[in-house]
Amino acid sequence: MNRLFANQWPLATNQQAGAGQEFIGLSDITGFLRHYVGTITACLAAALLVAWFYNSTTDPVFTASARILIEPKLPQHLQEGGEVNLSLDTAQIESQIAVLQSEKIASMVIGQLNLIEDASFNRPETPILQDRFRTIKDIMIQALGLQRNARLNALWGHIGLGAPESTARLNDYQKSRLSMLIFLNGLDVRRVGVSYAIDISFTSADPEGAAKIANATADAFVHEQIDTKADSAREGGAWLEKRLQQLRTQMNKAMARAQAFRSRHDYSVGGGPSDGDGVNSEPTLEELEVTADTYQKMYESFLQAYTNSVSQQSYPVADARVITAATPPLLPSAPKPKLVLAFAGVAGFILGIGLSFARHSFDWTIRSPRHIRDNLGIECVGELAPTSKRREFGSVDEVTRHPWSRYSQSLRKARTEISLAETNHPVKFLGLTAVSNNNQKSSVVSNLATLYSMSGLKTLVIDADVRRSTMTTRLLGGSDVRGKECQDSVRLNIIRAPGRRFDFLSSSVVDAKNLLMPKNMQAFLSEVCVDDATGYELAAYDIIIVDLPTFESGADDLTVGSVLDGVVVVAEWGKTHVDTLRELVRTLQAARTPILGALLTKARAMTSKHRRVAAKRSAFGSRQSV
Repeated sequence: MNRLFANQWPLATNQQAGAGQEFIGLSDITGFLRHYVGTITACLAAALLVAWFYNSTTDPVFTASARILIEPKLPQHLQEGGEVNLSLDTAQIESQIAVLQSEKIASMVIGQLNLIEDASFNRPETPILQDRFRTIKDIMIQALGLQRNARLNALWGHIGLGAPESTARLNDYQKSRLSMLIFLNGLDVRRVGVSYAIDISFTSADPEGAAKIANATADAFVHEQIDTKADSAREGGAWLEKRLQQLRTQMNKAMARAQAFRSRHDYSVGGGPSDGDGVNSEPTLEELEVTADTYQKMYESFLQAYTNSVSQQSYPVADARVITAATPPLLPSAPKPKLVLAFAGVAGFILGIGLSFARHSFDWTIRSPRHIRDNLGIECVGELAPTSKRREFGSVDEVTRHPWSRYSQSLRKARTEISLAETNHPVKFLGLTAVSNNNQKSSVVSNLATLYSMSGLKTLVIDADVRRSTMTTRLLGGSDVRGKECQDSVRLNIIRAPGRRFDFLSSSVVDAKNLLMPKNMQAFLSEVCVDDATGYELAAYDIIIVDLPTFESGADDLTVGSVLDGVVVVAEWGKTHVDTLRELVRTLQAARTPILGALLTKARAMTSKHRRVAAKRSAFGSRQSV
């Protein structure tokens, strides 16, 4: 994976000592965005379409809020030492919130407002997908001004967007559970900061209904606390009353025993019968009186508790009170169209960038000179800009018709790079090949030959691509010598290209004389470079450009490149696969063919260096034309 990203985004390339480093620059980012603008735009449009669909098919809902305050204190009339304030910890507040969200409170509110029979309440908050498409159907009907007739309804019903089917009748238990789920889903209870206040919010499609339910929930919580305290006091009072009866009986028995002991006037201590150890078996008067006093005090204490319990049953006080009642909201809480559109726009843009980056990372086509250098080990001699969409890209006479176009300027730059290539001797025999059979290679050959001839160099073009003779077909058309008898000397078959400034040797002659054999091609090149007044009246050629066969035609035909001074590999931006191009380079190297570099055609994102050179030359040409 690291190798993959290093090939696509070579952030820093280690050079030799003294050389700088290459980083991703602004031009790389703008080129990336320019190339994948379609993908990014499509993702953005899809996200906005989904957002519009959501906003158009989602019914607005309203949220009403009530606020209660938990007061952890005891009433003053039930305390002896005045008012005592208690403190609540987080667990106790969360316990109160759990009570508010319990089904007990929900049952109280549902029963009080009779929500089970309320059709608007039992409607689901989020419509199903079929209902959403049905809403879109209604919007389209209103927008187009269509009438709801039988044929239109039949059409919508055929695609599944007809009238909704009636749901099966539910029993009472299913209705109650459905209402319970809707209530709990719409209820939201939250603590306000670190205070003892609690917000009770309810979301519903009816703003007045949302306010009623929020207020009813707050009131139900307060009444639940009162009822709980009253029930606890009632149960405690009943137990205290039963206990008082037991204590009263025990107290009366103890007092009766003490009174009976006094009636016998036996006040002696230790005078009663004793067991074998010398301990009295009968209790003394003092013991009986202490037992009677103890039962009396217990009875009085329980009597006081019973009195307090009766008071709490009569005056139960809740620890919570409503401080803010809910009112019907004026604006819906959801959906929020602007927020949804903004979120969809950001999400669509991020998705587009991510998808584009994924496509770029797994795209193994040639897209930059740096990609050529890092993957093939050869230099890029130039980048040819695409021509106008109104004319054919890379036509054979592009540099003649549009001499100051971006294509012509970038081809001049490539010609200079080829001339300055590091070879043992000047480049006089130049070959061009490509991976596949396309028109880019032949167009480059024709325009490059035109540039050489325009600079005063005698130029010869040899169409050695015998399997697909694009140059011969374009230049000679139907006047090709294919099928005719060729002259014995190959030089005698050289003609002046119609309407061009360079000479041309057709593919039929190359095929007939078997010039794809390295020894035959070498003999021919030696022949045409000798000054001879006989034959075709031309002096020695300054530059000979050979339109070599492509790698797709076969590796055997490329061995002829070994007799040339250098070969340039033509690659198309965004279409030529790096693996196939690597195989072509290895084939040429195996045949000991000197490779001058690669020429990148139809480059949509040129490097800043090539772009600056093209701009300067274009400006210079404009001044000359003026």
